[in-house]
Formats: sequence, structure tokens, C-alpha cells
Amino acid sequence: MQETVDPVNVVYKVQKLLNELMESNAQVLLGGGVDNMEKYNYILGKIHIVDQIKQEISNLLNPKEPNNDDDKVT
Repeated sequence: MQETVDPVNVVYKVQKLLNELMESNAQVLLGGGVDNMEKYNYILGKIHIVDQIKQEISNLLNPKEPNNDDDKVT
């Protein structure tokens, strides 16, 4: 018998993993683990894309615009 997976729980686990990835990459930069500009830009790019993904997830979880369906008058 297969258990159902709560989608909200999956989203929060993904957010946690993204936070850990962001922290790991930031520690590499802050700890001087980069020996050339190419590696620096690569890690900076990874941090940037993780930040964008986190922002998109946040936007999906907290929509700022009302649903159009709620505006219908019957």
C-alpha cells in the first residue's frame, strides 16, 4: 500500500534544501574556497538561480493578486 505525499510538505522540504544549498555556496565564497574568477562567477550564478527559485516558490505560496474567479458577480 502506497502512502500519499502531502504536496505542501514536499514544497517545504524543497525550500529547506534550497536554503541549505544557498548557505553551502555562500560559505564557499566567504571561506575563500574560490581560486579564480571563473569559479567565483559560477558559484555566484548558482546562488543567484537558487535565490530566483526560492522567490518563485514564495510567490506561488503567497499570491499577491486576487483570483479572477472571486471577482465574478452572479
